[in-house]
Amino acid sequence: MANSEAADARESVRRGRRWKPVVAGAVALVAVAAAGVVAVTLADRGGKPETAGTVKAQVATASVVRTNLSDTQALVGTLGFGVEKPLRGAGDGLVTRLPKAGASVLRGRPLYWVDDRPVTVFFGDTPLFRKLGEEGVQGRDVTVVANNLKALGYDIGLLPPRTSAVTAARSDGYRTALPGRDKLLLPGDVFTASLGAALKLWQLNSGLEPTGTLDVGQIVVLPGPVRVGSVKAQLGDVAAEELMTVTPTKKVVTVPVDATDVGTMRPGTRMTIVLPSAKKITGKVTAIGKDTRTNETPGGSGAPQLNVTVTPDRSTDVRALDSAAVQVNFTSNVRRGVLAVPVGALLALREGGYALQLPDGKLVAAETGMFAKGMVEVSGAGITPGLKVVTSS
Repeated sequence: MANSEAADARESVRRGRRWKPVVAGAVALVAVAAAGVVAVTLADRGGKPETAGTVKAQVATASVVRTNLSDTQALVGTLGFGVEKPLRGAGDGLVTRLPKAGASVLRGRPLYWVDDRPVTVFFGDTPLFRKLGEEGVQGRDVTVVANNLKALGYDIGLLPPRTSAVTAARSDGYRTALPGRDKLLLPGDVFTASLGAALKLWQLNSGLEPTGTLDVGQIVVLPGPVRVGSVKAQLGDVAAEELMTVTPTKKVVTVPVDATDVGTMRPGTRMTIVLPSAKKITGKVTAIGKDTRTNETPGGSGAPQLNVTVTPDRSTDVRALDSAAVQVNFTSNVRRGVLAVPVGALLALREGGYALQLPDGKLVAAETGMFAKGMVEVSGAGITPGLKVVTSS
């Protein structure tokens, strides 16, 4: 039988047919290019097969390297002034003057006019919810007025120490103010005569009637400097409606992120922002939204998303842009000092798992880790830095 097979092989060569030896083993090739298996062929040249060693197969090889791998996600964001928040007026009267979109909103400056009287901006955390002017009234709204007049350069005098209402328990479980302490005292400062005098002087300098009192709707309290995003009201509208929207003054990137991925981000997380000019700048996460919305973009996942705010490190980098679509690169996982090879060096085994093939044809079992940028983390017995392996790329 052996003589017959040898005769068939010689006849095959004589007739110009190619013959390939069968490669035995448990290697299941995922792709011929990725397998790296060399089939030595015999060629018919002048009716005689080439002798062993005259054909030298060319294979691509790569070295196992020790490197850092990182898992970077490319997210789409919008550069602008952040989320617009509505601003409502208060009190009676009609709007007679409005700012322009993009205008800066500063402390002590009028923002809009009602009945042709300016409504001035104060900074603080408590809106004016009652008429102030009576001495002895205490509350956080008093603190807002005192802090702003002082910041604008007015002498408010020394405010007395903050006090608490003195109460006594009643038989029905409620508490009542003791005699002589029947005024409601709220957390905050006390309105004094010197504070009233400072208020009157500010009103005089601002072109207002110097009454020494301040009523709801005469000032608008904001948390800090903002800019006008868009104007909603028209002249003649009642003041106690949504008049405009305001935004932060610094440009930020708003990035919608699937709620399942937000857990890897936190304030201070570093990001790389790619501008439309392809320039790369750095920034960090400064806020993570709490209200989810559905991803309704074409091809979107439909998953709930949260808005993540990324602030550029240098505002000058985005000075020339008011609004633009940008790419935000976020590194969620880093593997440092691991062994890695090109993905094309991986060989899938029929029985499961992976191997690396050495140039002499031997296989080395490999455990895989992170995949990143065409490289894959590998480990296993015999896999060391500098080891040459067959690869398709």
